[in-house]
Amino acid sequence: MKDKIFFRSRHLPIATSIAVTTLSVALTLVRAAEAPPKPLFPDVTPVCPCESLVKASIPNTTIDSAAIDPMDGSCRVTATVTHPPSGDRVKVWIGLPVKNWNGRFRGNGGGGFSGGGAGSLRNPVAQGFAAGATDTGHEGGSGSFALDAHGHFNWQAIVDNAYLGIHDMTVVGKALTQAFYGKAPRYSYFVGSSSGGRQGLMEAQRYPDDYDGILSGCPAIIWHRFLPADLWPQVVMVAARNFVPKAKLDAATAAAVAACDEMDGVKDGVIDDPSRCTYDPKALVGTKVGDDPFTEADAEVVRRIWEGPRGQDGSFLWHGLSRGTDLFALAGTTGSPLAGRPFGIPLDWFRFFLTQDPKWDWTTLTPAGFELLWKQSVEQWGAVFGTDDPDLTRFRDRGGKVIVYHGLADQLIPADGTTDYYKRVLQKMGGLEKTTPFARLFLIPGVDHGFRGRGPTPTGLLEAIMAWVEEGKAPEMLLGERRDPTNQVIGTRPLFPYPNVAKYKGSGSADEAANFVSRPPIQ
Repeated sequence: MKDKIFFRSRHLPIATSIAVTTLSVALTLVRAAEAPPKPLFPDVTPVCPCESLVKASIPNTTIDSAAIDPMDGSCRVTATVTHPPSGDRVKVWIGLPVKNWNGRFRGNGGGGFSGGGAGSLRNPVAQGFAAGATDTGHEGGSGSFALDAHGHFNWQAIVDNAYLGIHDMTVVGKALTQAFYGKAPRYSYFVGSSSGGRQGLMEAQRYPDDYDGILSGCPAIIWHRFLPADLWPQVVMVAARNFVPKAKLDAATAAAVAACDEMDGVKDGVIDDPSRCTYDPKALVGTKVGDDPFTEADAEVVRRIWEGPRGQDGSFLWHGLSRGTDLFALAGTTGSPLAGRPFGIPLDWFRFFLTQDPKWDWTTLTPAGFELLWKQSVEQWGAVFGTDDPDLTRFRDRGGKVIVYHGLADQLIPADGTTDYYKRVLQKMGGLEKTTPFARLFLIPGVDHGFRGRGPTPTGLLEAIMAWVEEGKAPEMLLGERRDPTNQVIGTRPLFPYPNVAKYKGSGSADEAANFVSRPPIQ
């Protein structure tokens, strides 16, 4: 599959793997609707053979290979970047169109602990971009790279993955673009979702000169808080000695949607604003789900998952999954009798980054123990992985633009964290009037981490960021689409920048974007 988001590890539950893989499908559909960008330099041709790029001189970089790709005729370069005296090896892949280069460079992100992959270059190169990707210093999606052979932290590998590898890829990509075409790219863009979304915002915060425009989807920012919080549903079930089956979790989600669906005036199977939904699963107690009754113990587990991690004194630690979200992604179970099956990425975080014990038994984790490790994560890793610095002054001042977008039914990264971050950006940068000229957030009702669901999938994202950067046309609206299994559009909905929401006019089809207007949210 093209442009696959690598967000899985050896521990990943099958259901979650499927849910995450849908992200690549959604993005592929979005991109398919976008025409190749207009070339910025007419009739540009390479000034040297592809193979000669093996002689390119870039500091601390070895060009491993440069050859024409038989699949699409582009020039493909593989390079290795090191940071003496560490001996690390950051693999970088660059794709350069031999024909029809559009004058731009595009960096691609990864997912989970994977920095990215060479496969993500195929579509951007076909659209005329010079494009780059990187493994950020290690192969695969496991978090085991954090520890060396002696069980100590491998700090260079950690830093490479957290932020340095993407910058390396960008430096190498731009240098090779200049060498191949005899011209530097006029504009550079970064595109990523999940960890790729975090990587994009990290670039804006740490290396604001790298990119002119950034698309950051469901960004895995505030990593040091949300990622340990992803284990909370399992901690709740262990403490309650009650592993809730998928059917009951699905029943609770369906009941919440039914209860809160029409709060926005439209019955469409979507909770437009989950923060206003207060449905309590006590209404399900005593009802049958399959052959089993839904119990008060089941209801309490669901409540605590929705509530999110809390300290022993009841204090807020982090956001829970919103009502209407697929709970099984993080509250997965398996076997008979049922046992927990946690999502692999937070499990790796606890094993390799917090306990430094690859064999750590998560089933021994109590709520009190969770609180201690959660606080350790915040103290130890915030400066490295947090990507939550709201000061975007340098990025703004050099003309950068960023679109952040997040599904409100995200089952892996609660959108509330992204909203919290954007609110802090607004506060730091001088409010909406001074922030929206360079940074906008779009919240998308009813779609998950892969931008799939009953809600609208955003389209035209790349076109929107390019129009903003190159023509000064800020995105006042994105168009969301719903498609049937044959990929036919069956509904459209406008998506407006935060804090505004789409409000149904009260007449006309609720499946047509023209029948909605932008309104401030209901307080």
